[in-house]
Amino acid sequence: MITLISFIVLLGILIFVHELGHFLAARMADVGVLKFSLGFGPKIFGKKIGETEYVLSWIPLGGYVKLLGESGNEELSPEEEKKSFCKQSVWKKILIVLAGPGFNFLLAVVIFIFVLIYGLPSLTSEIGEVQKDSAAYEAGMQNGDKIVSMNGEKVKFWDDIRAVIAESKDKQIEIVVERKGEEKSLFVKPKLSKSKNIFGEEVSAYLIGISPSEKTVIERRNPWDAIITSVYKTWEISKLTVISVVKIFEGVISPKTLGGPIFIAQVAGAQVKEGLIPFILFMAILSINLGVINLFPIPVLDGGHILFYLIEIVTRREISLKVRELSQQIGFVILLMLMLFVIFIDIERLNIKIVNDILKIFK
Repeated sequence: MITLISFIVLLGILIFVHELGHFLAARMADVGVLKFSLGFGPKIFGKKIGETEYVLSWIPLGGYVKLLGESGNEELSPEEEKKSFCKQSVWKKILIVLAGPGFNFLLAVVIFIFVLIYGLPSLTSEIGEVQKDSAAYEAGMQNGDKIVSMNGEKVKFWDDIRAVIAESKDKQIEIVVERKGEEKSLFVKPKLSKSKNIFGEEVSAYLIGISPSEKTVIERRNPWDAIITSVYKTWEISKLTVISVVKIFEGVISPKTLGGPIFIAQVAGAQVKEGLIPFILFMAILSINLGVINLFPIPVLDGGHILFYLIEIVTRREISLKVRELSQQIGFVILLMLMLFVIFIDIERLNIKIVNDILKIFK
């Protein structure tokens, strides 16, 4: 029950935030909004304020926005045409469409800011293990040493150490360690070593051969630092999402790593049990993924609409309604097939024998 409720809450919030972006952007652009629904399906109740009907619907999985003249084949009065979506400039349409994914990214940034100010456990700068024959071993570093500074800059967390090593590459680093209450200066030159990245690919990385201890402390950021870090983290996760999709098409990553609604529900339920912070961090990551995926140039998605508008800018001619409708139907089929594919993966991941036997028929 917790898993189901957490999934509904999670998906509902993410889709609602997405549609809220479209709604506010349309309002700011003076485009008519006929309906703004919280949820889908039959309405529980609704209230019309001005031209907009605000609705609460039975299925709590997000919401939707219906814009005036959105379909392009409605009969409108001259007054209504001024506020019609289809009569707006191409750039204004693009901004309204972009606002949906934009709000998903904004939600992630806001969550990260809150969490960073609240505080997160971070690995300390204490060394857990020094690898034999490594640069650190040759320089005299020992298990249990606490790194105090690197190249004159104070170090407090393990992430700081990684950053300095990555920037130094093969240049010598002056490292001050604390050992049994005394500070010692050591000089370490990183070695070029083969390692595997998160995709399992072998890469050109400079390492000194140390790993952290399991000790953690609560790291809290000031508001300004939290904002900068949150924007950077959102960009990094967005970039990683795009790279992951490319790697799947290249065959580097197995499509079986994809997760559908069952997998998301399981993870969401697990995060709820861990506490509020893990749950909202998972929400932030999922919100970024939703924002990125919606920007893919597939008809039906926001990215597909933007692609049509960009073609319109280049050709200086509006794409016909028939072409748009056909493209959306194709896009819908593609998304449906993808959804069925990830659901099959989810079900297989459950590892239920009778289900796996049935799934073998489709392989």
